[in-house]
Amino acid sequence: MFHQVSSDVRKRNTLIHLKGTAKDTYNKEEPNLEKEFTNTLLYFLLFLWEFLKKRVTLLNNYHIMSQSDYIKEITRLALANDQNHLLETLYDFVDYSQKNNRAKFAAQLQSIIKDSTRKEEIGKLKEICTSQEIDSNSDNIILQTVMSSFQMKDLICTQEVREEFEYFIKERKAANFLSDMSIPISNKIILHGPSGCGKTLAAYILAGELQQPLIIVNLGAVVSSKLGETSKNLTKIFKKACYEKAIILLDEFDSLGKIRDYDQDHGEMKRVVNTILQLFDFMNQNSIIIAATNQLQMIDDALIRRFDLSLKLDFPQTDQIRSLIERTINNRFSFDNLELKDSIIDNCKNISYYVIKRTLLNAIKRTILDGHTDNIIQTQIWKKLISNEIKEG
Repeated sequence: MFHQVSSDVRKRNTLIHLKGTAKDTYNKEEPNLEKEFTNTLLYFLLFLWEFLKKRVTLLNNYHIMSQSDYIKEITRLALANDQNHLLETLYDFVDYSQKNNRAKFAAQLQSIIKDSTRKEEIGKLKEICTSQEIDSNSDNIILQTVMSSFQMKDLICTQEVREEFEYFIKERKAANFLSDMSIPISNKIILHGPSGCGKTLAAYILAGELQQPLIIVNLGAVVSSKLGETSKNLTKIFKKACYEKAIILLDEFDSLGKIRDYDQDHGEMKRVVNTILQLFDFMNQNSIIIAATNQLQMIDDALIRRFDLSLKLDFPQTDQIRSLIERTINNRFSFDNLELKDSIIDNCKNISYYVIKRTLLNAIKRTILDGHTDNIIQTQIWKKLISNEIKEG
């Protein structure tokens, strides 16, 4: 009996102890969960605060320029004669205008910029007079008619692109032989790729190698107020090219696509596109059409299919950059730091030939202006200029 009571007491005490332990455990765990939740919430709030601070800073630093801002900045750069930044700002203004549904103005402005930069080509281009058969309204369309002395050695590109150009030139030089065999001759090329990568130069080279006059046509001008006269003037230009056995460079060929997207006068633009399609078919084998565009995706497939050859002139790779440097310094200059020079070349990804050459020439000029007349380029100057281009790009 005593043992039974004692056993019951022990069981009761054990049960009380277990209940107490469970209660203590519950009381201890509950505050821990609250504390963990509170800490997690605090960490989240701190993270959110830092994130919002960074976003506010970025928004404060990021200034969206208005049209008046661009005009003031362009005026400031022009008065300061800062040609490099002026050109970049003008191209930014072109993009701004396109995004704000001002495609006509953007195309016209881009044409003015290209006309100005094209005139910087000296020594190997000779401007010739435009035929009087084309009325004065076409002045907005023809930029120049030139004879070129550029040759294939002036073109820096990949081996694949070079081979395509060389075969095209061989085909053109053997045109009579191929025609006697009733083999059609290629006479329409479309060149596409980023700005500053040699599309216009390639047209100069073809004209120089084939010794044919080059008529540079400003397609951006089709968005002028005289849009209704565009088909007539284009027809006269193509007839002129056929008569003079000339090459036509249709610059800013993507303008047709941009206008179709932004302009409301779809009917007139459709007539212009149809006119060009008909003129392509009308062109005889003695003349050549070269179209240049930065945005191939903007062009109708029907137009693209009319071309015999499509070539992409892309950003230069290491080999092309080295060739461009050697061509630019022309054995007259050397670098004070070859290791840094190689590092700069490695960083010139997605930078055009034009920008690389321009920054290198500026580095040479600044080296001389800083009093270094030993024909050794201060490589650090070039690095700074390239770094600025990368940041602004």
